[in-house]
Amino acid sequence: MRMTDELPEDAVFRPLTVRIREACRLTGIGRSKLYELIAAGDIEIVKVGTLRSYPSPGWSDFFNARLAEPHSWASSLAES
Repeated sequence: MRMTDELPEDAVFRPLTVRIREACRLTGIGRSKLYELIAAGDIEIVKVGTLRSYPSPGWSDFFNARLAEPHSWASSLAES
């Protein structure tokens, strides 16, 4: 029996990593900004030779951390 025979028809497969170009498309972050975040250590990448990939599970960690941070525009609204 093949492994795919055991999976439900509506199973969704997500890649473990995506290339930088695909990460930009999926997140809406520009290429320069993404490289800036990588250089700052805000986003981790997996490097294999010259290939740089962004781990898919890391997306939610990155965005959840940003959602938890206070925003500068929120403090200006609170003062009004």
